[in-house]
This record gives sequence, C-alpha cells and structure tokens, in this order.
Amino acid sequence: MALADLVPQGGTTIDLGASSRKQALQALSEIAAHGTGLEARIIFDAVMHRERLGSTGVGQGVAIPHARLKGINQVSCFFARLKTPVDFESIDGRPADLVFMLIAPEDAGAEHLKALAKVSRLLRRDDVRQRLRAAPDADAIRALLVGEQTSNAA
Repeated sequence: MALADLVPQGGTTIDLGASSRKQALQALSEIAAHGTGLEARIIFDAVMHRERLGSTGVGQGVAIPHARLKGINQVSCFFARLKTPVDFESIDGRPADLVFMLIAPEDAGAEHLKALAKVSRLLRRDDVRQRLRAAPDADAIRALLVGEQTSNAA
C-alpha cells in the first residue's frame, strides 16, 4: 500500500482557511467527498464521531483524523495545510497546521490501521513536516508525499 495509491489527484490543498478543528474537518470532508463520491456530511459526521472518542492531534503540528465508512471500497487519504494552525487538542498542546484525513471502508480494519501507521511514520519525520510547510502548491505536496513514500519503500 503506497501513498501514491491512497492520495488521489486533487486530494491535497494548501492555505486552507479554518478557524477551528470543526471548520478544518468540514473543509477536508468536502475535499474527501469529491475523491470518494460520498456525501461530505457523512464523512464529517464519521470523523467528528471519532474525534469525540479522542483527539487525532498527534503533535508537532500534525493531526490525522480518520474514520471507517460504508459506501467506499478503498482507503483514501486527503491532506490540507492550514493557513492558520487550529487546536486539535494534540498531546503536545501545539495547534495543527498539517491535517491528513484518512477514510477507509467500514470492514477494512487491518488495512485502515496499516495506512494510519504509514501516514503517522511519514509525518513523524521533521524533514517531511518542514518540506510540507514549505511546498509552494498542492501539486508539490502530493509529489512530496508520493515521492517520499516511494523513496522509503525499500
């Protein structure tokens, strides 16, 4: 499972304007709706339900909201770099500006966890976070994500 297979064209955005976690998740749900064919509200409700169980803010300015849903048949990832960091109740108390939403089929337990671990490992790297923050546009971010995963596959 490579990020190239998980991050669709059009699945990344930069300078996303949001003043709260809820707004960030609503905007990313809209992007995910275009990539999955699901209604944005269904995605948003599932992700917010997961957030209520415990924050997906993992620290270092990164959040990885995720949910499993009926109606899709593959794991997909959507990335947003926020214009202004928002509070995701991260373990280090730092607001998040890099948000990676992971959407998986309802019955994809192991596949969902593998994708979550892959994204988490990648975003744990300081050099990757710095390059994501410095990327000039969404295409550069997607290329960075896909290229970084390819270079680490060996």
